Amino acid sequence: MALEDASKQVDQAFTRSDLRGLSYENAFGGATSFLRRRYAKDLAGVDLAITGIPFDQAVTHRPGTRFGPRAIREASALQPFDAPYGWGFNPLEQLAIVDYGDMAFDYANVAGVPERIRQHIAGIIAGGTGVVTLGGDHFITLPILRAVTEKHGPVALIQFDAHSDTWADDDDSRIDHGTFLYKAIRQGVVKADQVVSVGIRTDNPDTLGVTILDAPSVHRDGVDATVARIRAVVGDRPCYVTFDIDCLDPAFAPGTGTPVWGGLASWQAAAILRGLAGINLIGGDVVEVSPPYDTTGATAIAGAHVAMELICLYGWTRR
Repeated sequence: MALEDASKQVDQAFTRSDLRGLSYENAFGGATSFLRRRYAKDLAGVDLAITGIPFDQAVTHRPGTRFGPRAIREASALQPFDAPYGWGFNPLEQLAIVDYGDMAFDYANVAGVPERIRQHIAGIIAGGTGVVTLGGDHFITLPILRAVTEKHGPVALIQFDAHSDTWADDDDSRIDHGTFLYKAIRQGVVKADQVVSVGIRTDNPDTLGVTILDAPSVHRDGVDATVARIRAVVGDRPCYVTFDIDCLDPAFAPGTGTPVWGGLASWQAAAILRGLAGINLIGGDVVEVSPPYDTTGATAIAGAHVAMELICLYGWTRR
């Protein structure tokens, strides 16, 4: 059946009639929407929208994450043939998912980008549609969280990252991917005691009271203990997950702006995310995929898999 469908399907990003179901379009051809979902701006009846924010003007080192959403979409073409392994259900069959496309913005008006992001996300979730965002650098999470908390109220935050992103920055005009969490806490967007950061392995003495599960602790204590500690922080609160791809060791994700050795292996990240099944996830993002620094495409592949895991987490409580 799959081979027969592959010979007939092309450009499912535009031609698919059903928002649910697998796709057998050849992975190497056709228009590259995320998971071959249909591009759509009409969110009527849509459970979950995927959107890209190709912004990378807040980086401290290597740029290139503006190309992340496009690369993640291309990498995702490997996945829509089958249900995601190990979950026991297929969110592509059970959820109506669309690719909402990328956010439009004036690249030369950097100061206007934060509010543009907030409005973009607010417009998607206003009618009850969930959203998973493809970045872009990690700054984008701050205005996303503003939109999410305006809609849902206070949310717990799970951050996968090599860096705490809590370096002090009281200048609200600065746009910096390394201070998004500092500002989110100081501005009351999230509460420090409801934030847990996983995979940290750079020194920053002031983490503002955030629960830190650094990379050595994950390696030492294992997946089950890590999952239990995350759950203890977030409980049953509405929860947002932000996954900086540099949480993974550079061996697994070299295409990122500020790589740090000693990070999580892909299997650890996958096991932790799957161990979180049942959390009250209301949205998430994958950020800091920088294709110019990865000739193999492995980083974008990892980003596409993380995004799929976020879709599974979102769908788990909505089956």
